[in-house]
Amino acid sequence: MTPNASTPATASTPATASTPASASTPASASTPAKTVAASILALNAALVGVWAGAFPLSFYRDFPWPGAHWVSALGPYNEHLVRDVGGLYLALLVLSVATLRRPALRTTTGGAWLIFSVEHFLWHAFHLDVFPRFHQVASLAALSLPLLLAVLLLIPARAAAPAARDT
Repeated sequence: MTPNASTPATASTPATASTPASASTPASASTPAKTVAASILALNAALVGVWAGAFPLSFYRDFPWPGAHWVSALGPYNEHLVRDVGGLYLALLVLSVATLRRPALRTTTGGAWLIFSVEHFLWHAFHLDVFPRFHQVASLAALSLPLLLAVLLLIPARAAAPAARDT
């Protein structure tokens, strides 16, 4: 049987003009864990980005929830700086959503999130003394999640099995 536009290429049916070769290789298939990672990063970026960008004083006083004061404990309010943080997260949101639509962007997105997340994690790790123990642990745990998800996006896809490559 020759594949057509309605029949995807598989290991037993070779790719044709209507079914690109990339559709037949498992390495190019969407990895559910990486899709979940990009989705969580997008949600994180949307929450922080909209909150800091649109409501900077509320973000400064109340992040990550009313009464926690994770931002206000670290220095005086600076609307410009908080809005810039919102813009940074919104830019990461655009990249994360683009990755959900185009999985080939996973490495770029993982690299961008990793650069930001490592610096962000390390800065906070060295400035924990203003927080009670619960908030120290909670903030580092929260900052670890995007870092780990970024690393997941950077892990290379497994190569196609030899039998699949030979067809």
